[in-house]
Amino acid sequence: MTNTNAPALIEPEPMVGAGEIGPTGRPMPDLPAPTPPDPSHPKRALIIAMCNQKGGVGKTTTTINLGAALAETGRKVLLVDFDPQGSLSVGLGVNPHTLDTSIYDLLLNKRTAAEDVITRTVVPGLDLLPSNIDLAAAEVQLVSEVAREQTLRRVLTKVRHSYDMILIDCAPSLGLLTINALTAADKVLVPLECEFFALRGVALLTDTIEKVQDRLNPELEVLGIVGTMYDARTLHSREVLERVVEAFGETVFHSVIRRTIKFPETQVAGEPITTYAPSSAGTVSYRLLAREVLFRCPGA
Repeated sequence: MTNTNAPALIEPEPMVGAGEIGPTGRPMPDLPAPTPPDPSHPKRALIIAMCNQKGGVGKTTTTINLGAALAETGRKVLLVDFDPQGSLSVGLGVNPHTLDTSIYDLLLNKRTAAEDVITRTVVPGLDLLPSNIDLAAAEVQLVSEVAREQTLRRVLTKVRHSYDMILIDCAPSLGLLTINALTAADKVLVPLECEFFALRGVALLTDTIEKVQDRLNPELEVLGIVGTMYDARTLHSREVLERVVEAFGETVFHSVIRRTIKFPETQVAGEPITTYAPSSAGTVSYRLLAREVLFRCPGA
């Protein structure tokens, strides 16, 4: 039976300009167009973990499309699928069931080279470290390993010099895989669905991040919280976003990812929205988020 009260997934209203009040209730900043990195400088990737233990909040969609938008700025970007469901891989046109090697092999087999696992995507400058259901076994196998929380960090250290940015799509849990991602990362970006139950889980995630900072990775910083699946037509979305800003202030990105039918379509197409619908509002949102990420990360 069709729910006639559910809002349709339509293209959102045009984005607001600099100085105008944005959806977070704050004036939108003037974000300069990012310049490509200096090719004469050696690369050392900034590693960002996309983390939220609640599923269905837009982590994978944000990882794919933010990564593609960053690659458009001239940066070389690696996306790491660190979820046994393999949704990031599927979203970029890779069939997890046909993989000969995956990130599982890199974690548990020292003879596997990263270059043999990393695949190119349809976006120039955007590479993928794919995953499949084998990764679920890694969480069990790593328990007996020495310094098990450092395993992903050791893997990424070997490829860090080849990229400007690395984005890790975390599993929707706070288990050992997510702890590995937080230990390997420089920053944490939290995609947050503009819905009440998603808001409730942020406190638990914040507690986990603080424990990782205290015990495993003191350099870890929260890059920000980005509202996803925002629908300005519903009071609930507006109220949740308002409460997030009240609780976390300037940690919340000015950029907001609105609901649009284009996102489900891109998942079927197996490509980012930046190439599937380059002039769509979803593309504009992620390009703006990419600018804001780079603005918050000077030198990235």
